Amino acid sequence: MAVYTHVPAEDMAQFLTRYATGPLISAKGIAEGVENSNYLVETESLTSGTDRFILTLYEKRVDEADLPFFMDLLDHLGARGCRVPRFIADRDGVKLQQLGGRPACLIEFLSGISVTEPTPAQSAAAGRALGELHIAAQGFPAERRNTLDLAGWHDLAGRCGDGLDSIAPGLGARVEQELAWLDVHWPRDLDRSVIHADLFPDNVLMHGDEVTGLIDFYFSCTDIRAYDLAITHGAWCFAHDGSHYYADRGAALVGGYVQTHGLSDAERAAFPALCRGAALRFLLTRAYDWINTPPDAMVTRKDPLAYRRRLDFYAQAHPAELLGA
Repeated sequence: MAVYTHVPAEDMAQFLTRYATGPLISAKGIAEGVENSNYLVETESLTSGTDRFILTLYEKRVDEADLPFFMDLLDHLGARGCRVPRFIADRDGVKLQQLGGRPACLIEFLSGISVTEPTPAQSAAAGRALGELHIAAQGFPAERRNTLDLAGWHDLAGRCGDGLDSIAPGLGARVEQELAWLDVHWPRDLDRSVIHADLFPDNVLMHGDEVTGLIDFYFSCTDIRAYDLAITHGAWCFAHDGSHYYADRGAALVGGYVQTHGLSDAERAAFPALCRGAALRFLLTRAYDWINTPPDAMVTRKDPLAYRRRLDFYAQAHPAELLGA
């Protein structure tokens, strides 16, 4: 369940009076997501029918100091035709508010559904949308450090400590082995840009085979551009438990990306290493949450071993197997 901070209807109705919206009709907590409290809000339309918005209250994992970066990024992307939900300013031009003791924002609602078992056609559409995002991001002047980079993985592994072996015997040694390999082989001379860094299927809205929106930019940062494609590859091209790789999805995803943006020879050669890094990142973040989240917490813990299986696959994969050519 995503709602950690309960907002009474009276408080929400009062909050909305700051905006050029109609009166509150309904508000429903959104169960997807684990980082923030999210509500789907319906108001009376000022023209006809109803209007929909997303109301987000930022919990502990999102640093309030990072919110201006996300706001400016989405404005930049939206102005260049990228289908992203922009933050809405109130009548005084203010986007960042306070509600329920938390930083809060009203955000555009985008229609569409998130698929759970992507088809190759949907994977291709996601690849094209990621390429379009990277093109639209060109010229964005701000930077945000990726705290979940190689140094961050070392830090996370240390904080997990012996808890890794409580998840699976030998997992700690496997993580140490992978970190040592990545220390030597991680590419350091590829093109960098602002990246989404979390483009899982639940962060892509679709109508059929068409992408209608890219959402949840709260991990966006400045890093290796092709690393964003590697993260997306691991998220879209495997069975949920990581036990099977869908080569047709992989070829379609990369093909869609190449269609709109392209990949250099250096990015293609480095792609297996980028995929290994992406898999280790999610293995470690899931492991840390698994170790430190009580079993009765509101958040459903995600299995770290689903990314151990991806990591082991990537460690022996040939670039052509991942790129579809």
